Amino acid sequence: MSPRSAAWPLLRRPLVAILRGIKPEECRGIVTALLDAGFEAIEIPLNSPDPFRSIETAVRIAPPDCLIGAGTVLVPGDVDRLHEAGGRLLVSPNVDPLVLARGAGHGMVTMPGVFTATEALLALSSGASGLKFFPASVLGPKGISAIAAVLPADTIMAAVGGVSDADFGDYAKAGIRAFGLGSSLYRPGMAASEVAERAGTTIRAYDAAFGSK
Repeated sequence: MSPRSAAWPLLRRPLVAILRGIKPEECRGIVTALLDAGFEAIEIPLNSPDPFRSIETAVRIAPPDCLIGAGTVLVPGDVDRLHEAGGRLLVSPNVDPLVLARGAGHGMVTMPGVFTATEALLALSSGASGLKFFPASVLGPKGISAIAAVLPADTIMAAVGGVSDADFGDYAKAGIRAFGLGSSLYRPGMAASEVAERAGTTIRAYDAAFGSK
């Protein structure tokens, strides 16, 4: 039986900010803006410039209960590097049992990308903490909801890819509460002040759709 990853933590809002393309020198200001707005989970994809340095910076400035980690994790060696950088969140575009097992061995929260029921069930049997339905803009709320019907009732499901704060209401009706948000929050070169404004708008939209805690 595959080792189990760490359980998905209880966050006030299960929103993961995806900072694809961020540079290490931008990281402190951008991450601080997101944390101040109320984000508790941040993903820095490994196809960003010097990503492990950015992850180290984010880990240093974030409270211990925040979930900081990497996206686009494709090989076990990068899981080890993520662990060395202090990251606890492992997000991948695919289901690779070896990558998930390495993450579980480091006590990480893992969220592989899935698109079908077959992939979703494989991810869960491989010990994933939760599922990243990607690209969610193609599946839509109804597509994810249909696949969820064959999954364990307590499965953590996040809609990622082409999703923004404008879509929260539709996903709420389908019972989807977790999201990975990329370009609606951050694009390379964006100022921290603009990220702060977008993050605030996103938090308010989430609370309006799901209720604040």
